[in-house]
Amino acid sequence: MSATVHRAWAADLDTATLYALLRLRVDVFVVEQACPYGELDGRDLEPRARHYWLGGAGRPEPVLGCLRLLKEPDGAYRIGRLCTARAGRGRGLGRRLMEAALGEVGDGACVLDAQEHLADFYRTHGFEASGPTYDWDGVAHLPMRRDGR
Repeated sequence: MSATVHRAWAADLDTATLYALLRLRVDVFVVEQACPYGELDGRDLEPRARHYWLGGAGRPEPVLGCLRLLKEPDGAYRIGRLCTARAGRGRGLGRRLMEAALGEVGDGACVLDAQEHLADFYRTHGFEASGPTYDWDGVAHLPMRRDGR
């Protein structure tokens, strides 16, 4: 499956691309996982929000996967909203998105909240548990951190 990694600051996203990213996230996190929660958390348009997605070389449709990278007030990066469309799973697309985001993070500290069943995936990228598992709207999550190098 051929897909190009794209990235853009929140302010540089066109409406169609933002819509495609949000739609994929709702399709995966709300509909597919049967977890009715407020996916739109107010952080997608922060000035220091960077969005990554996999799609064709031109227009964003179809988006095969996406990830959001934020910069926290303490200086750490936060990876979140990593998801892959059902049609693209099992092809390493999530790994490509993580590698792209971590390339930007570089030696900086980075945190995320992993769905517990995906913790081993994040461990392959240098993340370790940083707290106990907790329930987020019926889905077990594990806070994880990768310290700056």
